[in-house]
Amino acid sequence: MATARLDYVAPWWTYWLHNFPHFNFFFQSIDNTFKPEEASYQQSLVCLACVGAVGLGLSLLVLAVCLVCMCCCRRDIDEETKRPDACCLTWTAIITGLMICSAVGVGFYGNSETNDGVYQLTYSLYNANHTLGGINNLVAGSLGNVQTGLKQHLERLDEIFATRMDYLQALRFMQLMVNNVIREMTTLPDINKANVDLATFADQTALVEYYRWLTYLLLLILDLVICLAMCLGIAKQSRWLIVTIMAFVVLSMILSWASLGAGTATAVATSDFCVSPDKFIVNQTKDVLTADVAHYYLFCSPNLPNPFQQSLTVCQRSLTTMQIQIQGLLQFSVPVFPTAERDLLGIQRLLNSTEFSLHQLTALLDCRGLHKDYLDALMGVCYDGVEGLLYLSLFSLLAGCALSAMLCAIFRVWTLMGSRDKEYDDIDEEDPFNPQSRRISYNPRRSNIHSFCSYTSSIGSQGSLQPPPQSASNVMPPPEYMNQSMLFGGSPRYENAPLIGRGSPPPSTFKHLLAQYEDHLSIYD
Repeated sequence: MATARLDYVAPWWTYWLHNFPHFNFFFQSIDNTFKPEEASYQQSLVCLACVGAVGLGLSLLVLAVCLVCMCCCRRDIDEETKRPDACCLTWTAIITGLMICSAVGVGFYGNSETNDGVYQLTYSLYNANHTLGGINNLVAGSLGNVQTGLKQHLERLDEIFATRMDYLQALRFMQLMVNNVIREMTTLPDINKANVDLATFADQTALVEYYRWLTYLLLLILDLVICLAMCLGIAKQSRWLIVTIMAFVVLSMILSWASLGAGTATAVATSDFCVSPDKFIVNQTKDVLTADVAHYYLFCSPNLPNPFQQSLTVCQRSLTTMQIQIQGLLQFSVPVFPTAERDLLGIQRLLNSTEFSLHQLTALLDCRGLHKDYLDALMGVCYDGVEGLLYLSLFSLLAGCALSAMLCAIFRVWTLMGSRDKEYDDIDEEDPFNPQSRRISYNPRRSNIHSFCSYTSSIGSQGSLQPPPQSASNVMPPPEYMNQSMLFGGSPRYENAPLIGRGSPPPSTFKHLLAQYEDHLSIYD
């Protein structure tokens, strides 16, 4: 049916999704016709939704392999091997961040497109519901006017014209026209049920779409926050922040693969409907509308006759005939029966009101209004809606893969942080570039003990210090530090100044040694 439409052509992506294999739980191929009430078709949608579960399983498998490789191949890393790993880790973080940002952009576009399509669907459903409600109100009002108002006036006129057979015959003829109008009105299809179904379906669709849009929006925001938190955690190398990121990455990865499965199943089911929507609607409305009425509104072709045209024509002719009869009775019977004027004018007003409602009913029953709403709903669902679902599926796929790679990178960051702490523990405590050794060497108690021992040992050796006998050839120039001590001139200001080093003696000791050295030189002179 859909291929014969000149005003609606299903897009190519719906045919592509429609050709996806449909399998039940026993892996048997089934018909891809849209039949949501059948159990086998529901099973095929569940199997399509398992694509997300398969992707999640592959991601967990890749993560397990990465963890095994990191645990088995862990070794001591020297300075040469640190830099390539850090560079590789940096590029991995950059690539995964770019992938997630791209996926989020695609997700925002797909979420907006899907929301636009569903909004167009609900808007068209509300318009069609308003049209059907107007038809129901006009039919009910016309039947009420004819069955209640006209009959009451005709019964009173029958009593007034009891003595005039010609007027009674005119009343009998008008009663026959009233019965024709009632019969033709009742032959119109009862679309009150269809009106209620459209309103309920539109409300449920709008509610589901709101929660779907909100869920995807929160998922997109979560992915962006994860990217920013990962950059911050790698930069600061904070363990608690990295653990938190791991938890949210796992959560977002599970949600991404779950959304992929749900989006794939929904897109395929919607495409099955979009390929042949007329057939499904005819089957669903067979209890409310006949096949010719459904085809008239679904196709709205000039070659298709209006199934309500005959009933509307009979009602219009009956009302016109009654108008002529009332005009004649007003002209000839009122001078004879003045009391009949009130009822005749009441019938005339009811006929005018019913005829006006009949014109409105004819306009509403025309196929062009409801057919336009039907096409707008199809365009919204099959074009914007399915296209948005495809973009959302692409977002879920990219996000799932990128989050898996990000989790591997975070595991690598964790191992590098552990190896860094181990290297800090293995460095010599005397290394001045080790922060831990600096903290140890700065212990005041330990430093004071070392300086005190050096100072006492130097004082104890002053009394027994004698210059060794030396020849003139072995005379050495005084050390540089002795020359520096001479420059101070024995000033008491520098007597107690601590020397930087391994607990060296105070400057007075060096002055005493220098004096003994000069006396020794004077002996040889």
